[in-house]
Amino acid sequence: MLLETEPSLNDKDFKRISELVYSHCGISLHAGKKQLVQARIAKRIRGSQFKSVSDYIDHVLADTSGKEMTTLTDLLSTNLTSFFREQAHFDYLNKTFLPALMQRKRESRRIRVWSAGCSTGEEPYSLAMTLLESVQGCGEWDVKLLATDISTRVVQTAQTAVYEADRLGGIDAARKAKYFTSYKANGRATHQVAPTVRKLIQFRYLNLMEPWPFSGPFDFIFCRNVMIYFDKPTQEKLVQRYWEHLDRGGLLFTGHSESLTGINHRFKYVQPTIYAKL
Repeated sequence: MLLETEPSLNDKDFKRISELVYSHCGISLHAGKKQLVQARIAKRIRGSQFKSVSDYIDHVLADTSGKEMTTLTDLLSTNLTSFFREQAHFDYLNKTFLPALMQRKRESRRIRVWSAGCSTGEEPYSLAMTLLESVQGCGEWDVKLLATDISTRVVQTAQTAVYEADRLGGIDAARKAKYFTSYKANGRATHQVAPTVRKLIQFRYLNLMEPWPFSGPFDFIFCRNVMIYFDKPTQEKLVQRYWEHLDRGGLLFTGHSESLTGINHRFKYVQPTIYAKL
């Protein structure tokens, strides 16, 4: 039976979805998200074999493979990003943090970075370009960047490293010429990130609420516009885990609308949205 009308999301089903998503990945869906959830769930249900939202939730719970839970998470994930978004962070890296870090690590010549919540890749590619520009002319450095997201869909997009022209708004002409290959695809100007940038990054699926299959330590972590989807207890646990995975002197970058105020943590405030492990 195919649904021809918009599936209705009643309060009971919204509560079931909210509890299911919260237990899976920590995302808190408050009442103000009900309309958004209904619209996105409708995309999955419409034209499918599911007779109702309740029927779909039953299917998610019964799917022991976890594939439908991944699909549901993809549906409900919001992925807004751009190259060099929140430029102040990149300025601080370039002018202040990276010169000091390279001096401190002149013997090991090893830099490790994590983009947690990498979305479609613009953030980690921006970080990789920044790192390349910092180490140029300084000999060989071992630089690696981990980029993770809970949405398998956006991780797959990020791995292609392909962007249409309107997505390169944060890239100046010099960087565009240096770090991108341009071509036409279906009559549209298209750009792919250069291999010199791509080889620094490993993209991986990761649910931040599950055990992390790595130990670090990282020199800095970008977790921007991710914690806004979590409640305070979940934010506090996550911030503590970031502390444990940062090297001494490492930095945590959060989003412009995020703050560690009201959260019990051991970081030192550096400037808005930048925190240091001392």
